[in-house]
Amino acid sequence: MTWSDDLNACAAIVERGDPLRFRTAMMAPVSARAKLFALYAFNVEVSRAPWVTQEAMIAEMRLQWWRDVLEEIAAGGPVRRHEVATPLAEVLSADQARLLDTLVAARRWDIYRDPFEDEVHLTRYIDETAGHLMWVAASLLGQAEEGPVRRAAYAGGIGAWLRAIPSLEEAGRVPLLDGTPAGVVALATGGLAALNEARGARQKVARACAPALLLATAAEPALQHAAKHPQAVVEGTLPDAGLAFTLRAALGRW
Repeated sequence: MTWSDDLNACAAIVERGDPLRFRTAMMAPVSARAKLFALYAFNVEVSRAPWVTQEAMIAEMRLQWWRDVLEEIAAGGPVRRHEVATPLAEVLSADQARLLDTLVAARRWDIYRDPFEDEVHLTRYIDETAGHLMWVAASLLGQAEEGPVRRAAYAGGIGAWLRAIPSLEEAGRVPLLDGTPAGVVALATGGLAALNEARGARQKVARACAPALLLATAAEPALQHAAKHPQAVVEGTLPDAGLAFTLRAALGRW
C-alpha cells in the first residue's frame, strides 16, 4: 500500500481521536501501519458521528454516509473520493466491508437514550463494535483464529466501556444494565475472564497480529481495578494502560 497524503490525514485523525490505537498501530511494520491507520481513522469518524450533533436525523445521516461507502467497497465498484474512504477501499475485502457495515449500524445505539434491552444486547453491541474492529485489524496483519481475537476484543471493549461510563451518563445515556457495585464487578470480571481465555489460545493468533490485540492489554488495569473497586467506575478514576502495557507492547505480546 503506497503511502499518500490521505494516509497522512488518516494517521493524524487517529492520533487526535484515538491516541491509544495510534500507539498500537505505530508498533506494526510500516507497510501494515498504513492499513491500520485507514481502518482506525474510519472507526474514529464513525464512533464520533452520533456525538457531534444533537439532531438524531443528522447523526443518522452521518452514519448512513459511511454505510454507503462500505456498500460501494463491498460492491467492488468506484468508491467516493474522501481522505478516509479512499484508502479504506484499498484495504478492505468485500466481506470485511460488510462486517464493518454491521459496526456502523450498531453505533445507532449511541444516538438515542434508550437503555440496552438485556445482557445479550450489550454483549452484541460490544462484539459488533470492538469485536468487529479488532477482528478486521488482526486479519489485516496476519493469520488468526477468530474466537481468541473476539474474546480479546470483548475484554478491550468492556474496559473502554467502563472508562466511558461517567461521560455516557453525563450525556444522558444509560450505559449499564446493573449499575450496582455487584453489577460493575460482574462486568469487569467477565472482561478479565475473556482476556484470560484469549491468552490461553495465544498460539492460534500469529505474532504479527499483536498490534491489533494490544487494546485488550491496555484495558487490563482498568478491569482489575473495577473488579476490586467498582465505585471507581462512576468516579471516573480507573487507571490508564500502565507500565505493563508498555512492556508487553515492546515485547510484541498482548
